Amino acid sequence: MATSSPANLLWVWFTLLLALCLQVMPLADGWQVWRPDWLGLMLIYWCMRDPLRVGVLHGFVLGLLVDLIEGAPLGQNALLLSLLAFLCALVYGRFRAYSLVQQAVLIFVLLGMIQLAEQWLRTLFGPFLMQLSFLLPALIGALLWPWLTTLFEALGRRHARD
Repeated sequence: MATSSPANLLWVWFTLLLALCLQVMPLADGWQVWRPDWLGLMLIYWCMRDPLRVGVLHGFVLGLLVDLIEGAPLGQNALLLSLLAFLCALVYGRFRAYSLVQQAVLIFVLLGMIQLAEQWLRTLFGPFLMQLSFLLPALIGALLWPWLTTLFEALGRRHARD
């Protein structure tokens, strides 16, 4: 995916929009806590895979789309996803040298920090009860990271052969 062909750019946006659909897909009330942060995972993947093409601007645009779809205060998710992309740019050099297990731990830390910032913003906008269950999406995302990375690397190799 090092080349900047239109097909590769379409693949990046397709996967990001698919993650956006998974992120805003309605779930039953009890299952909302168990939803992984699909958009955060995909944004981290592309920020680490191709940091020259995917970055803070992508996080901001996708965050605005989430704000519009969910009816959240405009800019809340844009700020969070921009912060996530910025943090990915900060740890990019070390991240590439880590094994998949070490990457998963770092994914948990990155997504956990974003979830914590989201909880803090929610308390600013009104009364909100904060519990430790807000870290479950980060934990599930970290557990999905090795599988997701392996899947996309295999798809990338297959796409390069075709």
